[in-house]
Amino acid sequence: MNIDKSQIRNASTVIVIRDRHENPSILMGQRGAQAVFMPNKFVFPGGALDVGDAHIPLANPLPDTCLNRLAEDADASLAHALAVAGIRELWEETGLILGEKGAWQGTPPADWETFAQRGYLPSAAPMQFVFRALTPPGRPRRFDARFFLVDADDVATNLDDFDAACDELSHLQWVALSDARSFDMPFITEVVLAEVEARAKELTPPESVPFFKNNDEESLFLRLRGRPMTG
Repeated sequence: MNIDKSQIRNASTVIVIRDRHENPSILMGQRGAQAVFMPNKFVFPGGALDVGDAHIPLANPLPDTCLNRLAEDADASLAHALAVAGIRELWEETGLILGEKGAWQGTPPADWETFAQRGYLPSAAPMQFVFRALTPPGRPRRFDARFFLVDADDVATNLDDFDAACDELSHLQWVALSDARSFDMPFITEVVLAEVEARAKELTPPESVPFFKNNDEESLFLRLRGRPMTG
């Protein structure tokens, strides 16, 4: 059965890496047993784009290299919303803030009230676009997910304080990168982990980004090298 592309939701996931040059660890949490998508699995913070994400101001945009890679085989106008969604999901699911000190112009939307109350504006400058994956056909939900790697040093708040997190992820913890595969995680998370391990000590966005593209005809493993930027 073919699934209408309108049923595939764009999504954003953030992988926070800590102590990348010595003993790297990554932030993960466990999805609930009743979750429709990937129940009980250990995952990175992330989720689908909200309509309002496109209208949230950023203190700083994504790096140009990331914008270029995000524009390939996709609507280039999505890049801003993808960055915002990743920052929002990180905040909602972990209580960690990726942002800079600053005042909002006007009243922030409900999803951002507590973020703004802390005195921060979201900032996408530290985000590295490192992976893209399309959920295979036949799953109860399908996502076109972009994965962003963020150095923990760029998180503005206490890395061990998850008190502001919602209850979507339990057992939030810093997992040693070398031990991560011992956790029960989705297949695609394992694939992304391999990319994170390869890039653990890289401080600049990659020149090409893996794209695990599953459609109704075939599964392809591609590389996104960007498209010429106009302007």
